[in-house]
Amino acid sequence: MTECNDGGGAGSARRTSTARQVAGDGAEDRALAYLQQQGLRLCTRNFRCKAGEIDLIMNERVNAHDTLVFIEVRKRSSMRYGGAAGSVTPAKQARLIRAAHWYLARYRTMPPCRFDVIAFEREEMSWLKNAFAAA
Repeated sequence: MTECNDGGGAGSARRTSTARQVAGDGAEDRALAYLQQQGLRLCTRNFRCKAGEIDLIMNERVNAHDTLVFIEVRKRSSMRYGGAAGSVTPAKQARLIRAAHWYLARYRTMPPCRFDVIAFEREEMSWLKNAFAAA
């Protein structure tokens, strides 16, 4: 089983101060609740390192096989500029991959991993599994 023993981010929690941060935190809360209902288990929330931040790191067990899932949560009120999912640009993907490498440094053997995006367009949520690959 992939270990998920730290339960929190690396460093202190972000203080929510702007309306945008409050909306983002609410989207993360909704995404987390939904993913837990789908059977995923929280490993870390708001993991921070020199390479960047990962919103949620969760473990998914399917047929006795564990997968470590790195999840980016995005919320947009309009579809301009590609909407929430489209805002996970190649540059953002590269930062997420680098941050995942930092997180994975704690493992002796590399667990199976994937990168998902939870996208909120207004109030509608989409779960994009394997949204991009670490090539």
